[in-house]
Parts: sequence; C-alpha cells; structure tokens
Amino acid sequence: MIRRLATVLLALLTPAALSAQALQCRVPPRIAAPHPEGPSQQEPRRLLPIGSYTLALIWAPEACHNRSENIDSDFACGRGNRFGFTLHGLWPDGEGREWPQYCASAPILPEALIRRHLCATPSAQLLQHEYAKHGTCMGIAPAAYFARSTGLYGRLRFPDMNALAARRDLTVRQFATAFARVNPGLSADMIRLNVNRRGWLEEVWLCLDTRFAYRACPVAQGGASATRRIRIQPLPRGR
Repeated sequence: MIRRLATVLLALLTPAALSAQALQCRVPPRIAAPHPEGPSQQEPRRLLPIGSYTLALIWAPEACHNRSENIDSDFACGRGNRFGFTLHGLWPDGEGREWPQYCASAPILPEALIRRHLCATPSAQLLQHEYAKHGTCMGIAPAAYFARSTGLYGRLRFPDMNALAARRDLTVRQFATAFARVNPGLSADMIRLNVNRRGWLEEVWLCLDTRFAYRACPVAQGGASATRRIRIQPLPRGR
C-alpha cells in the first residue's frame, strides 16, 4: 500500500519539480553479480592528478530506444519500470586532455550496495564499471563513491522534457539554458551534451570543480556545439 501510494504521488509531480529519481523503479528480488572490470590495451591504467570532475547523466528513453550498452535494457526498459535521466557516473578529470582511470583493482560490488543504487544507475554491470574505472581513482571505497555520485545526482531538477521533446528547432544552447534554469548555481556554460550521429540527445555532462561545485566546462570537455539542433526521445508513458 505504501509503495503504491509513493508511485501515485510521484506521478502527480510536474516534470519541472521532479528530482533525479526513477519515475517508476522496481528492484528485482535477485540481482546477478557483475563481472570484474579492469584496464585493457584499449583502456589502459592512467595514474594522473585530478583537476576537476564530470557528472554524467544518461537520457534513458534514447538509451532504451537504441538498447545502449550503458543500460540494462531488460531492467531499465521493461518490467514496468520508467526512467528519465539516470546516473552514468562521476568521472575524475585530469588537468589536461587525459583523465585518470583504472587506478587500482576493484572488488566485485556487493549485492546490497548494487540494490541501494540500482534505481539511480539501472545496471549492475555499469555500477561495477564506474567504480572500477573512475571510483578507484578517487581513493575511496565503493560505498563512499556511490554516496557522492548519487548525492550529486539526487539534488538535480529537470525541465519539462516532453515539452522540449516536442520542439523541432531546439538547439544545444537552448536545452542547456532550460536545464540550468531549474538548477540553482548551474549555467549553460557548465553543461555539455552528448548527441548521437542522428542528432538525438544521449547524455548530459555537468562540469564540477574539485570541491564538487558547478564550474564552466573546459574547452577539452568536447560535446555538441551550442548551435546544433537536437531531438529528444519523449518520456515513456506510465503503465
């Protein structure tokens, strides 16, 4: 009864008022353990000083549309679940164009920790990957890494994404301005968008300093140009 009431109350919130949480998320009774991840020839270990951070968000409707590897399609795109923005991860950046990664061996994440964060990052394997590649470079335990990343994610608010999805003339700059408007302390130059070749929004990257405050994104951050037109997959309808 309590769970049903919480779902109803969440559905009554306007999109602009929604915090960075799943629209509807039911964690399964059993979660398969992720496999280990570590450096490779394509993704080598890099021990570099941290100059800033990026908080990366996945637009789940597009990830589900393309069955992206950065999302557990069975969980995130089915089973009655509904997601808008999900948390990709918190990434330490370097002081130049390269960033630290795979700084130490990572343990297999315990199921209890995965369960705690699965409605923010709906993929056990992505959670494992994010700690192995990024969290180990922060020199903190998995629980502390995910507490930090989901804490930053949880304070976010979002614009009316379906209204933005209905626009055919939307530019990167206009989207960034709308996103910043509902998040105090954030401005459009602190946001970068990852847009696929077809012009559809895939990810939003928020730039942070070493104290995890918003900062202007460095030129090396990349992302789509401010004048590029983008499309947005609408939020899935409730079931």
